[in-house]
Amino acid sequence: MDTAVSALEERIGHRFGDRSLLLQALRHRSWCSENPGYESNERLEFLGDAVLGWVVADVVYRRHLDAREGHLTDLRKSVVNALALADVARLLDIGSCLLLGRGEDTAAGRDKSSIISDALEAIIGAVYLDGGTVAAHDLVVRLLGERLLQPNGFSPYTDFKTMLQELCASREDLPPVYVLREEGPDHAKFFFASVLVNGSVLGAGEGRTKKQAEQLAASDAIRRLDGDAPTEPDA
Repeated sequence: MDTAVSALEERIGHRFGDRSLLLQALRHRSWCSENPGYESNERLEFLGDAVLGWVVADVVYRRHLDAREGHLTDLRKSVVNALALADVARLLDIGSCLLLGRGEDTAAGRDKSSIISDALEAIIGAVYLDGGTVAAHDLVVRLLGERLLQPNGFSPYTDFKTMLQELCASREDLPPVYVLREEGPDHAKFFFASVLVNGSVLGAGEGRTKKQAEQLAASDAIRRLDGDAPTEPDA
């Protein structure tokens, strides 16, 4: 694990003074449920989400001086969402370093967009605590790279549910049907979505809102319909 963590530090470009922060950022709640006494990455994720939003808002505001508030919001959404962050997390190979519970690990949790994007936000939070605002700001700009700094703005926020509906129509399939379940108390709900096409489950996703879970499920289904993934969902 030490070797993998050191390699991850190299990839993200930050050497931790307090490595326990990075280790916490890699602990999924499923692992902590099986190993009592350890804190999961959820609090760091909460902090990292706020730091990420601040950095992106700061950069967008300074680079698009003539943009209206609505356009600035769209630009921020194009980066601060689970799908975009998951792409960055995959490039960093964060999934290989995660501590997951046995069930989540066997269900291909190391490549779930929701899990690895949350872990990336937790790492951002850990860097903020370890190195301060400058280190966190530099990390976000460095990791997001062209996604954040291209002069004409970001790609529009992708609506995968609409894309899936249009794809199904073009294939003369039945419209997609979403099945939701939720876990947790009212103040900390977690949502799980499956999407069925022609009666078969083609995608699955999870997130802290119904919208996020359904978008991730739709994205998963699109990949499978396009032939980029197995026909059975990972979870």
